[in-house]
Amino acid sequence: MSFDGFPPFISAQLHYLLNHFPDKIKLEQVLSGGKSNSGGLDRFTLLIPYCLDHIKWDVIYNAEFPLAPPDIIFGPEDEDFHPLHMTGAEGEGDLKPLTWNILSDWNNKDPTRLLALIQKLRDQYVSYQRKRVGEVDDDRVKFEISTICSREGIEMHISSGSEKPEEVKFAVPLMDMNINKMVHGCPWRHPQKIYLQVTYPVGRKYASTPPAPRLKLMSTSELRALFSIEDVKLPSWLEGMCMAEYLPHLEESLQKQVLEAVSLIDIRRRFMEALAPLFGRPLEADPVCINLAIYLYL
Repeated sequence: MSFDGFPPFISAQLHYLLNHFPDKIKLEQVLSGGKSNSGGLDRFTLLIPYCLDHIKWDVIYNAEFPLAPPDIIFGPEDEDFHPLHMTGAEGEGDLKPLTWNILSDWNNKDPTRLLALIQKLRDQYVSYQRKRVGEVDDDRVKFEISTICSREGIEMHISSGSEKPEEVKFAVPLMDMNINKMVHGCPWRHPQKIYLQVTYPVGRKYASTPPAPRLKLMSTSELRALFSIEDVKLPSWLEGMCMAEYLPHLEESLQKQVLEAVSLIDIRRRFMEALAPLFGRPLEADPVCINLAIYLYL
């Protein structure tokens, strides 16, 4: 994307953030806070991936005082998130000094500073949401947390509002596989992952067995060129089941399907090579997953 209009120090930090953050961050609402536009653009909104959705944080620099670190304004639903006054959850240690150090040692000439700040704040946000979910008065949610908390990469989020019931979402990364390395010539910059989103309604009392949670399989966007999760039929969630029971069967099935999808790339490549003596080289072809090949036949 173009960074025209930003002062050079903001442009460098923003460019580094968008190109080195582990997930794809989106940028919107780019503005200038000065009375005149002579200072350039110095504030914007970041859409940061979290729990298979996005959180919106406003980043506000002051182009007239370039040595100062930016202010970060969190969303209205996170008014209780105070990263400079919180400690990590059990086993995470105190995350507050890490953020303090980044702000106190701010160097506007260092292009990595904004990335470091956003990463640490996001780490604290993960801890904040995990703590909030752990305080929910719901036995099923508490049991799920106790049985899957050891899985790496799980994110949690509690949402509520006047127009919708309170619910807890889990984003569970599936399969310990490096899909990028499995695809020869892979052009994907970000690691390709498959996730299961599990959503529980909370704050309700059930006279009998509570209903199954809502389940949704999701993946990073580039993976669709190799494997379409829309074609995957999720296993049934049996009565009384928990995630620790459900996930192994799902992961086993998904792993077989991903391996099959990777093996089909070689089959399609050999087929395309076999057509070369008859039709010559294709005018256009997908060089990675070989999902498309266009020939000119006269």
